[in-house]
Amino acid sequence: MITRILTDKFKELVQKYPIVTLTGPRQSGKTTLARTLFSDYQYLSFEDPDTRLYASEDPRGFLQEYPDRIILDEVQWVPEIFSYLQTHTDEQNKNGQFILTGSQHFLLSERISQSLAGRTGILHLMPLSIEEIEITSSGTLESFLFKGGYPRLHENFIEPADFFPGYTATYLERDVRLIKNIVNLPMFERFLRLCAGRAGQLVNFSSLADDVGISHNTVKAWLGLLEASFIIFQLQPHYRNYKKRLIKMPKLYFWDSGLLCSLLGIETEGQLASHFLRGNIFESAVISEFIKYRFNRGRRSNCYFWRDKHGREVDCIIDKTNDDLVPVEIKSGKTVSQDYFKGINYWQKLSGKNGGYVVYGGEQRQTRSFTTVLPWRQCLQVF
Repeated sequence: MITRILTDKFKELVQKYPIVTLTGPRQSGKTTLARTLFSDYQYLSFEDPDTRLYASEDPRGFLQEYPDRIILDEVQWVPEIFSYLQTHTDEQNKNGQFILTGSQHFLLSERISQSLAGRTGILHLMPLSIEEIEITSSGTLESFLFKGGYPRLHENFIEPADFFPGYTATYLERDVRLIKNIVNLPMFERFLRLCAGRAGQLVNFSSLADDVGISHNTVKAWLGLLEASFIIFQLQPHYRNYKKRLIKMPKLYFWDSGLLCSLLGIETEGQLASHFLRGNIFESAVISEFIKYRFNRGRRSNCYFWRDKHGREVDCIIDKTNDDLVPVEIKSGKTVSQDYFKGINYWQKLSGKNGGYVVYGGEQRQTRSFTTVLPWRQCLQVF
């Protein structure tokens, strides 16, 4: 098994909370990590119909039979268990009683906020980060983007073209149909692929609604489903305006560049090298890496973007403590151009702050007057 950076934080929280909840997309390695780190815990999956029926029909009896040191997998399928877990863990009054995993964050969050607030530590296990993937010195940016970070591709040497169509079909048939009861799956799949074509762009509800043939409210609901099941995320604009009118719409990104490439119909690394959305794919991948860096250490995202009404923007603003804002421009080109610094230079003049980074698709690190240029392999040095 590939060593996951989240391991230390996972172990730490099990010592501090009666329940630890691990969420993330399907096949990100949640079950493998939980069972490997806590092999002395009994494992039960609510995807098993008999276990699910027992827990839903007789939750008290279920918890009497499995009172302690239990991993409950895909727990979102039995949401009624959360209220009983609250009472059960309060009575036992000790840490490390249950580990819950689930691939639908919205069901878990809703129930946890109602029943388990203060009783559970929450962690997110995303696809492998650039820190966890073994990238050789000869490994190319195109290979990194095309393959993405789902562990099975790397552990079993599966080709992306063999993995992602099945992954997408499973997601549509199981998560989408069962959770939201969306009958017209071909229309939803079209919506998903249209979202892929808008990666790295401002979310335009009206445009999506017109292109798919659905209502504005349906677009919002379907985006919420994609976000809650860890397919996409929406990056919010930074609030600091420096007396400028700012864009208030979020930008759309995908958690995994391999899945994004598949949805765009990219079948080889060679296609990616010259694809017209290469820059958007690279930007999506880098910002995803920034947020995974935070998640892997048990922290929330502190990433935003900055853009004014005239279209001047900085791809990412990392909001650190004590008003320490770090601007980052993300460019897929392999040769540094003066144009790469326009957004940061403008923002620096407005904010009165120096420093910042340009992450690009090349291989050489450079130190400029007020900006450091980082090759894609070193993108996490912005932290």
